[in-house]
Amino acid sequence: MSLYRIRTVSELTGVSSATLRAWERRYGVPAPSRTPSAYRLYSDEDVALILKMRDLVKAGMAPAESARLLLSEPANVVAPAVPSPGLATLDTDPFTAASDRIVEATRRFDPDALEEEVSKTLTLGPAVAIFERTIGPALREIGDLWHAGAITVAQEHLASNVLGGTLIHLLRLAQPADATRRIALACFADEDHVLGLYGVGLRFASWGFRTLMLGARTPPPAISRVVDSLAPDLVGLSVTIAPPPPRARELVDAYADACRGAAWLVGGDGSEAMRPWIEDRGGICVGRDLAAARQTIERVVAAQKRKRSPRASKE
Repeated sequence: MSLYRIRTVSELTGVSSATLRAWERRYGVPAPSRTPSAYRLYSDEDVALILKMRDLVKAGMAPAESARLLLSEPANVVAPAVPSPGLATLDTDPFTAASDRIVEATRRFDPDALEEEVSKTLTLGPAVAIFERTIGPALREIGDLWHAGAITVAQEHLASNVLGGTLIHLLRLAQPADATRRIALACFADEDHVLGLYGVGLRFASWGFRTLMLGARTPPPAISRVVDSLAPDLVGLSVTIAPPPPRARELVDAYADACRGAAWLVGGDGSEAMRPWIEDRGGICVGRDLAAARQTIERVVAAQKRKRSPRASKE
């Protein structure tokens, strides 16, 4: 029987690692085994169950209902998955190995080893790749271990501080010196999860944007001040957990008004729940897949820039 790490399963099924963790935590689908270090290991049957869950959800069934249906089926109904033979059962590339070592140093509560492993990641490649393939996955795994009770809040805070400092350093180094476009990045007013926003900043830096980082819990009036004073070409907002609908709609309207002539987008796990309101107010909802939305972002930014140009205003 083959066993697969969560990133490999995500590649096989097209279901994000965050969604896989949420399905397991909320609905018990699937229930992967764990290594002594608390890493998930998925079997072929687990992968097959995820594929069925994915298809039911895509067809419009609620995740909770889909899970109840699948868990009520006899075990032999789930056919084994047929993974690509080219995929290894355990990830072994340098980025993944570095991520694993960071998580393991956190689990051992070894600050010296953690600092050393994080420093080593800076030699692996471009800043975006370091975040997306090493630091980002490590942060998600550490958060997941904390939620599972496998590590303490002190261990999680230690890792967040060390990795957060590294991300600030990486973003500072990655800022393009000749950038002609700027993006202001901020978290929703009720949002504290800021580290992923640095990864977004690194991605935009690779696209030629200079980043203005505003951080956690940024209210709409602060965005309005930034737009008025600094005139960014784009405003990016992050939300991990969507607020209740009335509050969410209120914030979307307030941020849309605050952005005025600047193009704006909302990303993160919580953004999908607000997609209709965001798009109704002219924003871009990118969910978790920022790279897939690049063409849309570039088109909207270019259109907004033409509207704000002196020649366009005369015409």
